[in-house]
Amino acid sequence: MTITITAFERSPDGGKGLARDTRVRWALEEVGQPYEVRLVSFAQMKAPDHLALHPFGQIPTYEDGSLSLFETGSIVFHLAEQHAGLLPGDRNARARAITWMFAALNTVEPPILDLTTARIFEADKPWSAERLPLVKDRVHARLDQLSARLGGADWLDGAFSAGDLLMVSVLLRLRMSGLLDEYQNLAAYVARGEARPAYVRAFAAQFAINALSAR
Repeated sequence: MTITITAFERSPDGGKGLARDTRVRWALEEVGQPYEVRLVSFAQMKAPDHLALHPFGQIPTYEDGSLSLFETGSIVFHLAEQHAGLLPGDRNARARAITWMFAALNTVEPPILDLTTARIFEADKPWSAERLPLVKDRVHARLDQLSARLGGADWLDGAFSAGDLLMVSVLLRLRMSGLLDEYQNLAAYVARGEARPAYVRAFAAQFAINALSAR
């Protein structure tokens, strides 16, 4: 059976590649697996059929025969385990790549998402002006550490891996803030990820859907 993922019928980001289905699309393109997309509206995401796939009413979900998954980290890890191209063959290098997957989602992404919340959803709060610099400081702290670790390397640990796929996806959320531009090596790292043919295909597919929905 063909793999099916779900995606926003109309993405809040307007097709900029920030919706989490782009991460799964990218992984599928990297490992050369065909897939279909079922678009869901915000109302459909809260309907029983979708909640049976994703108990928190979000996207993406992943279906392959009798297997259904949710959460991008889990889906990308499953694809990396099943198909060559996203995890190294060496046992220790494989473990390190998986560690970077966790680091991207558990250590780097939370303060970045907090920044989005502070800038967009809390901007009208009376305490916003005081809180925003604190949130930015936490993002800077993580970027300082990540930049120091990456140094002049192309990827986080040798060859490109699922860890890089998720880390680049997370860092892309900073583009509009301008914070990423303060770190030359991280900006170049993200650009290398975006230049990968698999990412280009994934982005184009996600963008095309949003272009059609905007008509």
